[in-house]
Amino acid sequence: MGKYITERIREDLFSMQDLSYRDFHSRLMPDVDKDTVIGVRVPELRKYVKELAKDPEIREFLDDLPHQYYEENNVHGFLIQQIEEYEKCVEELEKFLPYINNWATCDMTSPKVFKKHKEKLLESVRRWIVSDHVYTVRYGIGMLMQHYLDEDFREEYPRMVSEIRSEEYYVNMMIAWYFATALAKQYETILPYIEKQKLDVWTHNKTIQKACESYRITPEQKAYLRTLRIKKK
Repeated sequence: MGKYITERIREDLFSMQDLSYRDFHSRLMPDVDKDTVIGVRVPELRKYVKELAKDPEIREFLDDLPHQYYEENNVHGFLIQQIEEYEKCVEELEKFLPYINNWATCDMTSPKVFKKHKEKLLESVRRWIVSDHVYTVRYGIGMLMQHYLDEDFREEYPRMVSEIRSEEYYVNMMIAWYFATALAKQYETILPYIEKQKLDVWTHNKTIQKACESYRITPEQKAYLRTLRIKKK
């Protein structure tokens, strides 16, 4: 039965295929085999998943891992977003995270129920950021960035992120994105991480670059941040 619904979903996805979009989007994911990208625009995919979530056989698709196509992974992530019961949502997410193989699927999977359970979510985040799997680590950092930089911010959170050390581009890019966003929202608290060079050189400089590209950072702040760049030896 699992293969049946997977094949049906795959047929639906190909019926929505946009080859020009596939070619464009594939260039943004150089580590993903273009042959595994169908080319379905995200708004269309989200609309499709809202109806698909009502299918009584959808459990079979969720169990049919790993998926063959990039869009099938996105469908899976968007289905998880529909789950309203927190514990069930995390259970399904943790089954899925090891199969995520690209930054886009990773960053687009954001369950709404997490907003109501931030204390519990932190327990999962602490596990995710020490994972051996690239996109599980990236996902954990992304959740810290999305949910804990405003009224729920605590000084221990950027410290957690700053202690992550990785050779993986997609982890380090997310760390830079986190700190650039944190500078925009918690400037005085985050600035010492840059001044005291708490990040590795590449991530440090990338953080400054991304912060200077942000409209939420003032011109004066940007000017100062530029003086903190680490010159390569």
